[in-house]
Amino acid sequence: MRDFAAELEQRKQAGLYRIRRQISGPQQPSLTSDGQSLLSFCSNDYLGLANHPANLEALVNALPQTGLGGAASHLICGHHDAHHRLEERLAAFTQRSAALFFSTGYMANMGVISALAGRGDTIFSDRLNHASIIDGCILSRAKVRRYPHSDMAALERMLAETSGHKLVVTDGVFSMDGDIAPLRELAGLCKTHDALLVVDDAHGVGVLGPQGRGSAAELGLSEDDVPVLIGTLGKAVGTSGAFVAGPQVLMDYLVQKARTYIYTTAMPPAIAEATVASLDLIERDDERRAHLRELIERFRRGASELGYQLMPSGTPIQPIMVGDNWSALALSKALEEKGLLVTAIRPPTVPEGEARLRVTLSAAHTLADVDRLLAGLSDCRSLSGLVVEQSA
Repeated sequence: MRDFAAELEQRKQAGLYRIRRQISGPQQPSLTSDGQSLLSFCSNDYLGLANHPANLEALVNALPQTGLGGAASHLICGHHDAHHRLEERLAAFTQRSAALFFSTGYMANMGVISALAGRGDTIFSDRLNHASIIDGCILSRAKVRRYPHSDMAALERMLAETSGHKLVVTDGVFSMDGDIAPLRELAGLCKTHDALLVVDDAHGVGVLGPQGRGSAAELGLSEDDVPVLIGTLGKAVGTSGAFVAGPQVLMDYLVQKARTYIYTTAMPPAIAEATVASLDLIERDDERRAHLRELIERFRRGASELGYQLMPSGTPIQPIMVGDNWSALALSKALEEKGLLVTAIRPPTVPEGEARLRVTLSAAHTLADVDRLLAGLSDCRSLSGLVVEQSA
């Protein structure tokens, strides 16, 4: 029998062991973790909508009308009119012909990719794509070719030498580096080489583009340019679930073929109603995004002045590069002792030797919150190379 305990011990010795925190109360910058009050900089609630009063009110008001559970899959009797209204709202929000609501972002990527490609086809995947994209590629049983991160010359060579049905898949905003994919160049290559482009904009929806419509909208790319757009609703939108948007024929096809859509119970319809309310907030609240940009600029300027190595990111994802696992854990622990929660990210989530602290900013943060983080980082500069006993 496989020695699971030995594998766990190896992870501990390598600084790769992971633990779960127990959070009390709502998700917001000031939260309680395992009984300790902390100022959090590791949430994906980029717009601070996970605890917004209007969204909570929409959820509470919907419950008497919809009930709690989804009760069945969408293709049995679980497709509530609340789900249908959300799909129509998502199509309008993303300026696509149609949309399909999934239970999670992971399920959306798994289902969409494995439905749109199969044996005999070829998928081209950016090397820094999210684990859900990687697993969707594996599940498809198509041939998978990974191109160097955002390297359009390498991708063009691969596409040119490949025949048959081709699918190119990329994150819109890369979740660990915070940079944005070269979507305009990707769209051009896909048109030239007759490949279907799939963009997972989990970290762009709500944050980037006019009215928060995402990274493709920021570049003015239409449904013709990016035929398959995937997004999650548990990050900037502040609720739960995910979606794919694109031509009606592809949405109809996914209803027939996407196993993670067909064979799972529908999300609670009240969540769908709350999500519609949140999308309304996102569309009209440019001030929230403007404040977020101010926070990003303030953090980048201050952290750079302190000598920390940042990635070239203009998004709320601001990695502080550390290098080895133990140093990343030490810096995270030192900040936590100052009441600051910033998670250390280690392999396999990031490549070997690229452990980091992943700072994420939210419109719910204040300028004073960012200044407090910078003060903590200033005090902890000498710890970036310190090896300590593991505690996270």
